[in-house]
Amino acid sequence: MYKLLGKRRNRDNLYNISVSVHCRYGNLNEATVCTAHYRQAHLFFLEYFQLYGRALFFIIALGIGGTFQNGFHMSSINSPSLYIQNFINGSWVARYGNPMEERSVKLIWSAIVSVYSIGGLVGSLSVGYFIIKYGRKKCMLYNNVIALAAAAIMGCSRKANSFEMILVGRFLYGFSTGLGTNIHVIYLGESAPRKIRGIVTMSAATFNSIGKWSGQLFGLSEVLGREDLWHFLIAFASIPAVFQLISLPFFPEAPRYLLIDKGNQEMCHKALKKLWGRKDFKAEIEEMLEEQAAIKGAKPKSVWELLRDRSLRWQLITVLVTLTAIEFSGVSIISSYAFEVFREAGIPDEKICYVTLGVGATEVFTSITCGFLIDNIGRRALLWRGFVCMASTMALLTITLYLKDTISWLPYFNIFLIFIFIMFYGLGPASAILPLCHEIFIQSSRPAAFVFIGILKRTEFAVIGMAFPFLVAELKNFSFLIFCGFCLCGALFVFFMVPETKGKTMLEISEEFNSTNICRLFCRKDAQNHDETILSTRL
Repeated sequence: MYKLLGKRRNRDNLYNISVSVHCRYGNLNEATVCTAHYRQAHLFFLEYFQLYGRALFFIIALGIGGTFQNGFHMSSINSPSLYIQNFINGSWVARYGNPMEERSVKLIWSAIVSVYSIGGLVGSLSVGYFIIKYGRKKCMLYNNVIALAAAAIMGCSRKANSFEMILVGRFLYGFSTGLGTNIHVIYLGESAPRKIRGIVTMSAATFNSIGKWSGQLFGLSEVLGREDLWHFLIAFASIPAVFQLISLPFFPEAPRYLLIDKGNQEMCHKALKKLWGRKDFKAEIEEMLEEQAAIKGAKPKSVWELLRDRSLRWQLITVLVTLTAIEFSGVSIISSYAFEVFREAGIPDEKICYVTLGVGATEVFTSITCGFLIDNIGRRALLWRGFVCMASTMALLTITLYLKDTISWLPYFNIFLIFIFIMFYGLGPASAILPLCHEIFIQSSRPAAFVFIGILKRTEFAVIGMAFPFLVAELKNFSFLIFCGFCLCGALFVFFMVPETKGKTMLEISEEFNSTNICRLFCRKDAQNHDETILSTRL
């Protein structure tokens, strides 16, 4: 009866039928009218699902095997730390008959934690090579094979009585997430229409938050955070990997990659229709063709070529400053101080893990909220406002921690400030940075740019990890002021130097970067090496 069930006009026709029947037969009972309205709503959701259900499932399939894995590995390793250290000592006793020195156990445990970052750095370095050679989709699928191998090694480590297997597994986990998180963002950004590119790309940040929260949840003693189940916890990554291996083959390659890199306009159009429904994608395809023409068949840049390209100098500075401000924003120190703050508020030690779980849930909630704002407010506004609010919260927390013994209710206020800080972090910089990093580079420079971004993030994470204990030991809670300064610098830079990228093509964004005031001061003409004048910076 309703041949074109998903069409909007049929939904409107059903509504008109229900209204006309109600007007003609005044004695029609309310149940019949409600049934008609229910059918109207049912058709509306059917249409919405037909248009966006596949795209939503695509985003979930990518997220589960992408940034979710990184967030999970970052948080889940904390819960079984004592059990793994006991396992290291027990395996040594089983081999040699004597217990290992406590200092040696701590050293091996530190190596297990830090080798993840080393693997992540290696994975980030290889992003450019793999996505150019194999494409976005194949890389994500192959990456899951690495994650499955790592999970198998980790899961068998206890039965094999080998802590070395944990070291190998953690390195492979790091390599897999270093590769997968960068491909995830690129794949999303190159698959999304311009109008919703922000919410689609920043979903990678949402899944990273969900991964961190899931690691905290599964690490509870009531779930997998027990001495007899810790090896299942560290092997849990196999489930998301299998999910993506099964689901991702049903989705197409990234449309921008198909057209700009491979020159296949027909496959690009089919991919857009398969992901986003039967819409008119003329504007998107024209944008891609313009970018393809601007590139003029140039090969993807290497990292060295990217760093030497004057026309991209300001984009690289933007990435460097904003990512540094985020990494040194104080999220790490807040997480470490949270335990002490919660304890001083009278929360028992065994209950603090549940409050920490609430902090993680807050980040997930604010990240989802940011998705509904990013394509309306814009990336630039969310970034600089988020940095300002984080700096203000950090400064206030420094004062309240210093005065905590003078006023009885301040410990509870400190808990409130920690939640507020995480809210501003998730609502602004943590979510808005991913769309910005994707949009400010065109297709030929994006692979190398994400190699640079991966190296930068892993290096800064290592620096903050090494410097943080010394800062806390010397400055105590006053170390917050250093991170407050980084947030303020990030806010000032974004406000004065970074253009808005919302709703613009990649070429328009590149031109806007090259036409900013500071670039015009240092621009030059290079007609000898280029067919046209290019604005660039001498920075």
